[in-house]
Amino acid sequence: MKKDKIKNICVGFPAFEANQGVPLLSQNRQFQWFNKPTFIYPVIPALAATMLKQADYNVHFLDAIARNMSTIKWFEYLDEIKPDLIFFEVKTPVIYYIWEIVDSLKNRYPDMLVVLAGDHVSALPLETMENCRVDYIVTGGDFDFLLLNLVEHLNGKTKLEKGIYYRKNGEIKNTGMFELKNTLESMPFIDRDLTEWKRYAYDNGNFKCLPGTYIMSGRDCWHHKCTFCSWTSLFNNFRVRQPVDVVDEIEFLVKRYQIREIMDDTGCFPVGEWLSTFCNLIIERKLNKKVVLDCNMRFGALTPDQYQLMKKAGFRFLLFGLESANQKTLDRLQKGIDAKEILNSCKEARKAGLFPHITVMIGYPWETEEDIQKTLELTKTLLLKGYAYTMQATIVIPYPGTKLFDECKRDNLLTTENWAMYDMRQAIMSTDLGEAKIKEYVQSFYNLSFNPIFMAKKILSIRDLDDIKYYVRAFKKVFFGHLKDFN
Repeated sequence: MKKDKIKNICVGFPAFEANQGVPLLSQNRQFQWFNKPTFIYPVIPALAATMLKQADYNVHFLDAIARNMSTIKWFEYLDEIKPDLIFFEVKTPVIYYIWEIVDSLKNRYPDMLVVLAGDHVSALPLETMENCRVDYIVTGGDFDFLLLNLVEHLNGKTKLEKGIYYRKNGEIKNTGMFELKNTLESMPFIDRDLTEWKRYAYDNGNFKCLPGTYIMSGRDCWHHKCTFCSWTSLFNNFRVRQPVDVVDEIEFLVKRYQIREIMDDTGCFPVGEWLSTFCNLIIERKLNKKVVLDCNMRFGALTPDQYQLMKKAGFRFLLFGLESANQKTLDRLQKGIDAKEILNSCKEARKAGLFPHITVMIGYPWETEEDIQKTLELTKTLLLKGYAYTMQATIVIPYPGTKLFDECKRDNLLTTENWAMYDMRQAIMSTDLGEAKIKEYVQSFYNLSFNPIFMAKKILSIRDLDDIKYYVRAFKKVFFGHLKDFN
């Protein structure tokens, strides 16, 4: 029998030693440097590792960031395991560092294949192929499926699918535009032991009940139009797993690992009949008594009855994107919502006993100071009246590959194309207000967390020890983390 050429594979993230902080590479969308580390479970890389292991490959899951490994220790680990192929997901603000890492890997291990994936290299694959010695780039959001296809191809078992860049006789080649034809029904449950789930189960400010973990019911958002979202280009075919399959996975996680809280990181949780079936299955199996559920949701997507059903099924945290309180901005971003739905959705969710978290973005070239003030006032109303539970504020970034980037490029609104600056700590789009004023407003949003009315409501809402521990973790994240990110 012919021996596989590629047998020993490393999946994960390289070591980072940077003054900016800890890079949040494992989050499915926006990138940030964190002063107070948060390690989010990397669902798709974990699926990639799982699928390779199930195909009988020797897989090492090595997230050097979550392990807090130095570069020297990372290389020492690679010296020990000697992978035939190493794979990691990358993002825009660290791409220059990645190029250096790739060339260092090729110098140290000339026979080892280096494979990259992620939103930046999907948008600009030739840039990375030309600036470092990477062997392969797998583009699009289904890079778990494509990585398995690549390995199987290298071992002479199948043909390359579309979406892969490679080198041949010194020239850069590709197999064409990626296609999202993979059915999610064929996906296995993630091998949580292989992917070291405990490293991500405790140091995460979103979880109230520990340990917690992440799953994904679909890829990615069923709205699929927002101009600022990288996944609009990576996932242009929204697909979901069967509700019973997702409930089976949740039950497995509860029984096998005693998981107490689960965040579904689908771009937007499925709604309609899918949601009703899912919630009723959770209730039938009494999992709502054992685990808390969180998810991403869109304003205006649910009825009061659906919020009530989600509460009954054990949902707690709903993450909403509050990109602006101004209708002109929502329309320009193709959000597909009425600004009035923002307040109504939060009120209905809270009335049902759910806890909305809002993520605010500011810094649009067309917004005036009055527009930002309007968003700040709405955010203040939501927080102080108790309609929103928590809040995060960031500077909007037009990532390469998004419609917003293309618009800014066309209209000469980009202040720089130095990718290292696309880290949410500075304004990339030209505005009349200027960067300093935008940063002041970001600070103003976070200062709402220290409003006496807001803090009093939080204290009065405490019901158990989990609440106390959660507020302590959340306070540390804001005071020692987010408030320093823009200094």
